Amino acid sequence: MLQVKEDIAHYIPTKKTATSKSWIDMGRVYAEIEVIPTEDLILSRKGFIEESAIRRAVVRFMVDSGADYLCINEHVKNQLELPVLEARMFELADGTEQRFEIVGPVDIRFGNREATCRAVVLPGDTEPLLGSIPMEDMDVVIHPRTQTLAVNPDNPFTAKHYLK
Repeated sequence: MLQVKEDIAHYIPTKKTATSKSWIDMGRVYAEIEVIPTEDLILSRKGFIEESAIRRAVVRFMVDSGADYLCINEHVKNQLELPVLEARMFELADGTEQRFEIVGPVDIRFGNREATCRAVVLPGDTEPLLGSIPMEDMDVVIHPRTQTLAVNPDNPFTAKHYLK
């Protein structure tokens, strides 16, 4: 189930005040992630649009370290008016293959972390997924004791990345 907070549509938080809410529900880990079209951030930085015109949504994602990509649904794609970049074949958990649109790029924010990535568009109001690639890019982990999404405690102030 997608939950988008409409009341923040015109609120412009800084990187440090992005959502960091995470919880467990019936054995599944969920997190609220802010999703912003990267194009809007660039246009605002260059002075072509006001910060108040930046489209954004806080979306409830199921955290799925077994998935690779960031997956949103058609509702989020349409709300943020994300352009389709291509379509790709993906193998689903049941072994079947299906073609999905790729949109973006988008900036995603959780706590004091952010990443820029493309998103796979799932049909209808399918539950959005936060996969392992954007999790690695933001340096966030599923906390083993609380089973919530958390900033990596080994690197609490900034994401650590490796080039080896």
